[in-house]
Amino acid sequence: MEGMKLPALSLAAVGALLLAGCSAPSERAASPRPAQASSSAGASATPLGAVAPTGERTELATSLQLPWSVVPLENGSALVSERDTALVIELTADGKAREVGAVPGVVPGGEGGLLGLAVLPGTDSGAGDWLYAYTTTESDNRVIRMPLGGEPGAISLGEPETIIDGIAKARTHNGGRLAFGPDGMLYVTTGDAGVPERSQDAGSLSGKILRLTPGGEVPDDNPTPGSAVWSLGHRNPQGVAWTEDGTMYAAEFGQNTWDELNRIEPGSNYGWPEVEGVGEDDRFVNPLIQWTTDESSPSGIAAVGSTLFVAGLGGERLWMVQDASGAADDTVVLDDLGRVRDAVAAPDGTLWVLTNNTGRSPRAGDDRLVSLQLAAAG
Repeated sequence: MEGMKLPALSLAAVGALLLAGCSAPSERAASPRPAQASSSAGASATPLGAVAPTGERTELATSLQLPWSVVPLENGSALVSERDTALVIELTADGKAREVGAVPGVVPGGEGGLLGLAVLPGTDSGAGDWLYAYTTTESDNRVIRMPLGGEPGAISLGEPETIIDGIAKARTHNGGRLAFGPDGMLYVTTGDAGVPERSQDAGSLSGKILRLTPGGEVPDDNPTPGSAVWSLGHRNPQGVAWTEDGTMYAAEFGQNTWDELNRIEPGSNYGWPEVEGVGEDDRFVNPLIQWTTDESSPSGIAAVGSTLFVAGLGGERLWMVQDASGAADDTVVLDDLGRVRDAVAAPDGTLWVLTNNTGRSPRAGDDRLVSLQLAAAG
């Protein structure tokens, strides 16, 4: 379980051809504008090195309902997923928020629903943008993708296409984060769905980080031929990111003792359920950092330059982590917004932080998306 925390966030849109069963797009209360898209800090040709928040923050959106994920678009808008409504919300650069529509087939329940989002930009050859979504259905967890159409303020979604299905679902431990890596491949985090033994079963999709091509095929260079499994021995990972040197990291909910931040290597085993936190077993990789479950409960993570930011739900804080020479230092840089579900490296070089207080102890204006200004550290 997520330490009794509710996930949320999602984005999607209904295309000119509305999806069967989708709700029609509608306007929500106006919100402050998201940052305008520009060159990504994380994709800069010049290494950024370590960064840190300056203390300046801007509120980009309010009144989101159990948001789970947020992704910026190259056109200046952003998409947010809402776990229980299954709605994709478009936040435009001119400060408006609109309901694009509900993603079809989502059956919310417990920690399941509309979870992670990722966008694959179009190519010069004419292929358009795709929105990927991790969804809980009546029978399983799966990843779908939908073509993105329309202009800013009128984003639409085309017919969904299944990328991978058959991932075990439960009321808890559904995983749910999606991200495209520096190699152009799609990474998917899955939980053990309440059956810990699945995490050590190489034939199960549960308790894993999966690696797929954008079309859903197994890449030829995965650790095991024909298998989507990139790493195993995870309990409920909900964050994945790469620093500018290409190093991959993942955040993971522990059970009763230790939450983890792991440095991910292909084919490696991270120990669950045999080990929680640092262990004394050479078969398993120890976490880079471990926190007690009360102080962290990590969900989304972001990387800007060589710095990682880890969103804490139960701990109601944002961690900043510098990983150098095999040793890592962690610092709390935000602790006044309540539960933090996601952290995202924005295209303008800021850090977006998404809260997750609705359904628990919402404050006026919750849930909200906040932008933090960053600068070179020290």
